[in-house]
Amino acid sequence: MAIADVSDRSIAELVSLAGRSAVVTGGGRGLGKAIARRLAEAGANVLIGDIDGELATAAAADLDARYPATVRSARMDVTDADSVAAAGRLACDAFGGIDIWVNNAGIFPSVRLTEMTDALWDQVLAVNTRGVFLGSREAARAMTAAGHGGVIVNIVSTAGFKGVAPGLAAYVGSKHAVRGMTKQMALELAAQDIRVLGVAPTYCVTEGNQLAAAQNPDLVNSEADIPAMLTSRLGRVGVPDDIARAVLFCASDMAAFMTGSTLLVDAGEAI
Repeated sequence: MAIADVSDRSIAELVSLAGRSAVVTGGGRGLGKAIARRLAEAGANVLIGDIDGELATAAAADLDARYPATVRSARMDVTDADSVAAAGRLACDAFGGIDIWVNNAGIFPSVRLTEMTDALWDQVLAVNTRGVFLGSREAARAMTAAGHGGVIVNIVSTAGFKGVAPGLAAYVGSKHAVRGMTKQMALELAAQDIRVLGVAPTYCVTEGNQLAAAQNPDLVNSEADIPAMLTSRLGRVGVPDDIARAVLFCASDMAAFMTGSTLLVDAGEAI
């Protein structure tokens, strides 16, 4: 098997996801919903998975009404293998297969190392790394069985390249792990025509981090701790669609000759 040469295709054909199907974890709001929206707009049928089933249902209903593609939902716990497998089966039953899987679900509690409990550390690693493993395994199994390859996109973070701020040891460790997993999975799955890419966002304003800030004002890092929260080299803080467009690029044939890389979407933060 070999990745197709797409040199003769138009830009519109390269970007189009018509006839393809995608799963987006943590897709009920924030980055996940923005990613699902762009994939659906490009023509893909999308299954939105989220630990909050009602949130997933609402997001899917919103996007299903706005785009010709079919958008469905599932309550999905990315730390539970049975839950992930059930979502994969639902996508295959509803759409006929899985072509794109986006591992977006993640948590980022801010607790200083000396105050971090074993349980919270394990929870961060379970969601942010085990969740990527389980999702990628499910996607790879479905894609391999179908014999047509596909794309796995892992949402990493600039925290996968460096330390960030006090209180984020578990999060930074988990994202470094996902960046490494992206490389290794790309190596292992290339023979099945499965591309694996990472997208590493800088800080973006989302419902999730705003909710976390409101609920835990003493534990969430301040603007002084994370300068990217204030501005960027491009003059503004990131928004979810900035990340969604990069994921669309990775999932599309525009990136057909890319695998194993993690794309920084950081407004120059890493310069």
